[in-house]
Amino acid sequence: MESIEKIIAKQLLDLKVVQLNVEKPFLWASGWKSPIYCDNRKLLSYPKARSLVCKNLARIIEQNYEKADVIAGVATGAIAWGVLVAEALDKPFIYVRPQPKDHGTGAQIEGEIPSGANVVVVEDLISTGASSLSAVDCLSKAGANVLGMVAIFSYNFDKSRRAFEYANCELRTLTNYDALINQALACKYIAEEEIGTLREWRYRPEAWGK
Repeated sequence: MESIEKIIAKQLLDLKVVQLNVEKPFLWASGWKSPIYCDNRKLLSYPKARSLVCKNLARIIEQNYEKADVIAGVATGAIAWGVLVAEALDKPFIYVRPQPKDHGTGAQIEGEIPSGANVVVVEDLISTGASSLSAVDCLSKAGANVLGMVAIFSYNFDKSRRAFEYANCELRTLTNYDALINQALACKYIAEEEIGTLREWRYRPEAWGK
């Protein structure tokens, strides 16, 4: 029986949620050049894949965070996923903005969160981890007890691993870069000679392509 990380990785590739192109790299918002681009929002358009992802994110929370009171999504990419997971678990939902809004109440956390509530954060994608952990910090300052974070995909950068360790925040993902590359090779989405380039990028993404 295939592992869930292989199954999700194959879905990401088959639905072109993840695109791989060594010859014509993508430009990230950070300015990094990358042979891979992942847009998990596309998954929302495919009911079977959407259901599979939601079911397994909820399963991770049920198995590892049984004391969770509230599900939090990180704006904007994980709001929809957080809502779906909260609905599946019959839990309250909130979401965290990148910064406080500049109108109305000026809130950064949208929704009701009791002080001391046990919160699990839902993310769609982990790259450096900076924006994800900023949401965790915001929740902690608001009096929440963040139990951990679940996400669909992680690039498994050393930088993000160290950042989560430093923040003492447990991260669990459905799939990751290594599983994705192995699946891409097995399904012939990439050629054997491209593997070295893809692995090289993952270890030095900020310098790759310069």
